[in-house]
Amino acid sequence: MILYSLLFLLLETLPLSICMEPLSGKLKGAAQKQDRSGDVLIGDISLKLAANSSKNQLSHFSSILSFSTWGYAASQGFVFATEEINRDVHLLPNLTLGFSIWNSGDSTAGALLGIMDFLTGQGKPIPNYSCRAHPPLTALVGELRSALSVPIARWLGLYKFPQISYASSITSLSDKTDFPSFLRTIPNDQTWIQSIAILLKHFGWTWVAVVSHDDNFGHQSSSLMRTELEKFGICWEFFIDIPTFQFPERLQHGLDMLKKSTAKVFITILSTWTFLDLDFFSLSDIAGKIWLRSYVEWKELIRHNPNVPQIISISLPQPTTQGLPKFFSHLHPDRASEDIFVKIFWENVFNCRWQDQDRSSLENKTETGGGHFCTGSEHLQNEHTPVFNVGKLNINYNAYKAVYSIAHALQDLSLCEIENGPPGNWMCPDVKTLRPWQFLQYIKKVHFHTPQKSEVFFDANGDLPSAYEIRNVQKNSEGFFDLVSVGYVDSKAPFGKEIIINQSAIQWKGGKTQVSHSSLGMGWSSQVPIKGWSHCCFDCEPCPEGQFADHRGYKNGARMGMRECVSFDSSSTDMQQCAKCPEDQYPNTQRDGCLPKVLTFLAYGEALGVTLSCMALAFSLLTVMVLVVFVKHRSSPIVKSNNRTLSYALLLSLTLCFLCCLLFIGRPTTASCVLRQMTFAITFTVAISSVLAKTVTVVLAFKATRPGSWLRRWTSTRVSYSIILICSLIQVSLCGVWLATSPPFPDVVADLDPGHILIVCDEGSIASFYCVLGYMGFLALGSFTVAFLARNLPDAFNEARFITFSMLVFCSVWISFLPAYQNAKGKTIVAVEVFAILASGAGLLICIFIPKCYVILWRPHQNTQEWLKIHPHSRGAISS
Repeated sequence: MILYSLLFLLLETLPLSICMEPLSGKLKGAAQKQDRSGDVLIGDISLKLAANSSKNQLSHFSSILSFSTWGYAASQGFVFATEEINRDVHLLPNLTLGFSIWNSGDSTAGALLGIMDFLTGQGKPIPNYSCRAHPPLTALVGELRSALSVPIARWLGLYKFPQISYASSITSLSDKTDFPSFLRTIPNDQTWIQSIAILLKHFGWTWVAVVSHDDNFGHQSSSLMRTELEKFGICWEFFIDIPTFQFPERLQHGLDMLKKSTAKVFITILSTWTFLDLDFFSLSDIAGKIWLRSYVEWKELIRHNPNVPQIISISLPQPTTQGLPKFFSHLHPDRASEDIFVKIFWENVFNCRWQDQDRSSLENKTETGGGHFCTGSEHLQNEHTPVFNVGKLNINYNAYKAVYSIAHALQDLSLCEIENGPPGNWMCPDVKTLRPWQFLQYIKKVHFHTPQKSEVFFDANGDLPSAYEIRNVQKNSEGFFDLVSVGYVDSKAPFGKEIIINQSAIQWKGGKTQVSHSSLGMGWSSQVPIKGWSHCCFDCEPCPEGQFADHRGYKNGARMGMRECVSFDSSSTDMQQCAKCPEDQYPNTQRDGCLPKVLTFLAYGEALGVTLSCMALAFSLLTVMVLVVFVKHRSSPIVKSNNRTLSYALLLSLTLCFLCCLLFIGRPTTASCVLRQMTFAITFTVAISSVLAKTVTVVLAFKATRPGSWLRRWTSTRVSYSIILICSLIQVSLCGVWLATSPPFPDVVADLDPGHILIVCDEGSIASFYCVLGYMGFLALGSFTVAFLARNLPDAFNEARFITFSMLVFCSVWISFLPAYQNAKGKTIVAVEVFAILASGAGLLICIFIPKCYVILWRPHQNTQEWLKIHPHSRGAISS
């Protein structure tokens, strides 16, 4: 029991002893910081000063880069927002915001040291022990670089301590499992990369090179960029990783690759410092390139002058923050004694050094190339450089929004009511005893508008959704370079409205907007990728039959087996694959374009149409002539013997059958499609019914001659007429059902012939079509059977053998028609059906009536009753 009491006492006194221990010697490793007291405390950590690189390699370079204007601008935006909120009588009227600002030194160790100092209140802290009793800590704002934000977010995530970054955009930080307390006032890299791809597609820039930083940020972004470029069909020459300036050999190698590149558009996934690093190695020597970037620092514009490259910046909108430029212009070492970085900023702006500067306090982390001392009489308002752009940098506005997010979360917390408290917590937290995980719930829910009317809220991933502004580096009236807004791009917008850009407002070098490109020759496609080369390199191969290569940007023809690394013109849609022409077009001979297809059908003007029309008219005329002969000799025995009325009906129906063939020729219409099939079906049914009636008449006439035959009552003409009427009515009923269910209609066939669009009559219901044909076949088979059985009757009465031959021809024609109709294509289908009608009709006409006409016209002596009595069984006699 005594042992447990001693252990409890030890644990209670250990934190107190640690906090009371003198800090001399422990502050040696502490980060440089700037403090201001308040009721609550906000932390800010970012790069202001970086360690010098080795002097024997890049001494001049280090003197320029040792101080980060970008980081300092972000911190000043942080300070400005804090002061503005403290002056606001409506936002946190009873709370004063304090802050603590550190320099991370662009190192993970320096950043974590500052974080632990902020959390524990010690210069050399011990994790999990805090000597800071008051004021309460709210959140941390920072870091600039993703490489530093990741370890900070992992550390703070253990304590659920809120962190709001204003520049770290790496996509992995959106994972709330690994980084539960991380938020940011910018979108992640995925959104920026999608916006880049949309811009590339808009301008038709499809042959690019990608330059990225050789770290986790660069690797992740390059992977996302590769995926997005493939999705948009954009080709890349290479992806290159640029190391930090401590590796000049690798840096020079990368620069050499850029100089030799054939791509005209460079996408840079680099920090501002690394881009300046490239410029130190004569970036201006890479002429004629377009650089797509995120942010541009004002110092770059100074150093590029007058040979600034073609730069298009895709960055977050930067509204005018009233009072912020004036705040920057009034910065002075004498007015900001707590700001330990303002003198270094002063030295960088005016290229001077302070005579009494205590360099040891900053561990000799800066060097200046100035040859004179700073006096303090210099004024930023009179400095004719783009220094005032520091007040317009996007980075400080992002930091500004981060501070306002914290302030609005505190405002929501101060207005907390028990029933509207955070989830799972039925007690509203007290600001004086605020715990980090409690405050995190409020920050995640903030939704407000800044004084500049910008909407601020965090999505489920802790990111701030936003569109991007497109800016162009242009020379202003004073001769300096500035960033000018020319449009917006929003990857979340509806299709077709993702980008709004004023191309006339862009200053293009040389006055050109079109990036040069190369392409395949006409009719060739990139169907065979080459192993080991870029995905846009290939061996040429001709497009398949029926397709074309849409190379409207064609310049130099490539031939079979020629290796090409190409980009494609902005007007192209899918240049890596051959494409099919629209349905109403077909590829030309070269297969590099499409020609309109010609409308075609079985016309009267073509040879096949003329031939079939003449045959139809000729057979119709022949049938009419036979009818005239029969009418003229209607009282002769040969006409009277087998019911001349049936002969008239058969001849009239055959005439209509031949004439209906004309409906199959010419451009199909709705009326002609319906009439051709209905007319053909009904007239042919009447013809076959007449043949059937004639056959039955022959049989009945012979059977009825026997004494006492009961068939005499069936020899009247009413039986024949009834057969025709009943058979015809059945066919009419079938046609009526066909018209009611699915009638024939005109249709187009575009894929049958490469150069033509065929206009045809679709049968509608194929089942109905074959039912109609099948019924006619059934009648024909019945006529053939009866006629065949009656072929040996006495000659004086025998017309059956002629009917047998005619039905044999009829059935042969239509049995051959079925497979021919199924295999025919295009206009041949119509020709096959017309030929079947003509052939079967001609078979009936020739086999039944031509022998009779021969006797009537050339053997009139045989067409008498006396001759029939003398030669009753003559095979040469006519069947009467």
